[in-house]
Amino acid sequence: MENIRFKALETTLSRKPLKFDLPTGKISDYFGEQTFNHVSMQEFLTGEAFKQVLRSIEKGEKIDRKMADQIAASLKAWAMSKGATHYTHWFHPLTGATAEKHDAFIDPMEGGKAIENFQGGQLIQQEPDASSFPSGGIRNTFEARGYTAWDPTSPAFIMDNTLCIPTIFVSYTGEALDYKTPLLTALDVIDKAAVAVCQLFDKDIKKVNATLGWEQEYFLVDTALFMARPDLLLTGRTVFGHASAKDQQLSDHYFGSIAQRALEFMKEFEYESHRLGIPLKTRHNEVAPNQFECAPVYEETNLAVDHNQLLMHIMQKVARKHDMTVLLHEKPYASVNGSGKHNNWSLATDTGINLFTPGKDAKSNLRFITFLVNILKGLDTHADLLRASIASAGNDLRLGANEAPPAIISAFIGSQLSRTLDEIEKSKLNGKISNKEYSEMNLNIPKIPEILADNTDRNRTSPFAFTGNKFEFRAVGSADTCSNAMTALNLIVAEQLKEFKKEVDALIKKKTPKTEAIYQVIKKYIRESKRIRFEGNSYSQEWIEEAEKRGLSNLGSTPEALKAYVSEETVKLFEDNNVLNSRELNARFEIKLENYVKKIQIESRVIGDLAKNHIIPIAVRYQNTLIENARGLSEVLDTKTYMKLSRNQVQTIKEISEHITEVKTLVDAMLEERKKANRMPSFEESAGAYHEKVMAYFEPIRQHVDKLELLVDDELWPLPKYRELLFIR
Repeated sequence: MENIRFKALETTLSRKPLKFDLPTGKISDYFGEQTFNHVSMQEFLTGEAFKQVLRSIEKGEKIDRKMADQIAASLKAWAMSKGATHYTHWFHPLTGATAEKHDAFIDPMEGGKAIENFQGGQLIQQEPDASSFPSGGIRNTFEARGYTAWDPTSPAFIMDNTLCIPTIFVSYTGEALDYKTPLLTALDVIDKAAVAVCQLFDKDIKKVNATLGWEQEYFLVDTALFMARPDLLLTGRTVFGHASAKDQQLSDHYFGSIAQRALEFMKEFEYESHRLGIPLKTRHNEVAPNQFECAPVYEETNLAVDHNQLLMHIMQKVARKHDMTVLLHEKPYASVNGSGKHNNWSLATDTGINLFTPGKDAKSNLRFITFLVNILKGLDTHADLLRASIASAGNDLRLGANEAPPAIISAFIGSQLSRTLDEIEKSKLNGKISNKEYSEMNLNIPKIPEILADNTDRNRTSPFAFTGNKFEFRAVGSADTCSNAMTALNLIVAEQLKEFKKEVDALIKKKTPKTEAIYQVIKKYIRESKRIRFEGNSYSQEWIEEAEKRGLSNLGSTPEALKAYVSEETVKLFEDNNVLNSRELNARFEIKLENYVKKIQIESRVIGDLAKNHIIPIAVRYQNTLIENARGLSEVLDTKTYMKLSRNQVQTIKEISEHITEVKTLVDAMLEERKKANRMPSFEESAGAYHEKVMAYFEPIRQHVDKLELLVDDELWPLPKYRELLFIR
């Protein structure tokens, strides 16, 4: 029988890098050429239509049906000039992936002919079948109707000769069935809340945009090796595999020279991304072998989320052309670095101010401190919700594993800012108070340099770290959509800013000068949120113990973390801001639990299949070979010599037998627990059983299988090994 592993290795070793020749010229020559951006709109839209679209993007004005017909006709003309033959509404259902249903532009005519047609109604709204998408009980299976509606704030784009129109996705009764709808609402809420606070300092500020710059980490593996690993194929991660003698311990891969094959892949997916307006800027080797990262320039959050979803699709599509597979799972390989998607988040005003950048005078510094302290206060109040927003089966394997932040939500702001907040907390107002002249007030705020990078180190162990002019939310998983985290974070901060404004206004109403009122509320918030700040090593056991003393949650598993989605505080937060109602939140809770159950269920099935049908038979075959060899020695050697020479073989036979027995026993026990978990009456109970009972067998089974990998003849072992997956180019 041919060993599929060696066939895959032979295929891999024979590959040569697929050369990708970039078009001549600058990136700027083709950047955004496949998007209906402002340049394309100005060329194809009438002046009136262009202004209407801009007002819709900038002010949220609705586009009437008559104008929509004009825009649709122009959009069709542009798309067809680029070779498009079909169109689709492109949306983000609660699967976490993207969805699309393609329709041709043609309408049949008499005489067997056809014309290209695309009306405003087709642009604005469509009715895809919603019955097979996750709904968390909002819909019955037989209720198929759902609606997609155009999101003009995210430009349409062309991919594979299809015009893709970004949309929201809602049920027949109006509930959100996607990730974009609540995100757009949360972004609108933080815009209004942040503007209200900004106007305490500057009346010229009329709009605040939340911005996002994500960093996408991923692994590459040769497709032949990928296909030879059923666990990678079906779960995205290796459930078995002994550590390679060398992996990342020499730190020689991080920021090293990029292997040619990987580089050719990067060049092509960057080219495709740039054509679609995704502003990718950075690429480099990551910590683990065959692990990489790419990152764009920051963008408005909704657009950035769309671009990340699009990028993950492009990467996988381009990788196939290069005979490679992109692994987006948070922990595809045990014992080496996992993958995250760091979300760099900030707030920017329409006057060009980054609200997270310290200023050069007392007024701007007070504004900066105001937003900083409100973020910390909001984080402290709703830490469990933020933890729930990044919960997944894959991320559970990564968080706290010495390459990612722990499940404990805390914030790092650096020693200088910490000292500043401590001094404000202890200070007393001195001097004349004035609402107009901040310079007349002794704020007791030390000078805060405009650039903080030289004054505080980066804390890569913190899940939520201030990095000079933004916060880096490092705990987001590499395979997850940014929407979850960004909806939660922006809503949390928006609610806190609203509360801050309310408290300041109440003091002003009592004749407290505005500046003093701001200062008083800031001091109170600094004191109340102090426990969320941590400057040390978040990986350490000392921090786990300290966090418990502070009363911070340590929600180590997804079933435990997801409960925050249906807590009284979360429901009130979402309903008060009209982002999601209780029914929609409960639906998401059910969907995420069901997803967790099914993923762990699949992993347990793969473990059982590989162990019983691949590992044990091979181990038994090798064991029999050793037994036959030992028996042969006994026939040709005298007893004394045989006893001396066969001792090691007999010991190996015993070890293999013990591991085989343990694997079989543990797998059978796991299967029994899985049956019990499947019979649980609710997904919440089933998820708890899978986490506590079924997953409890994963690591013990793995330990015995990995021992067998070291004992069994290399030529017999059926699965590509870590040294091959991580190092074969």
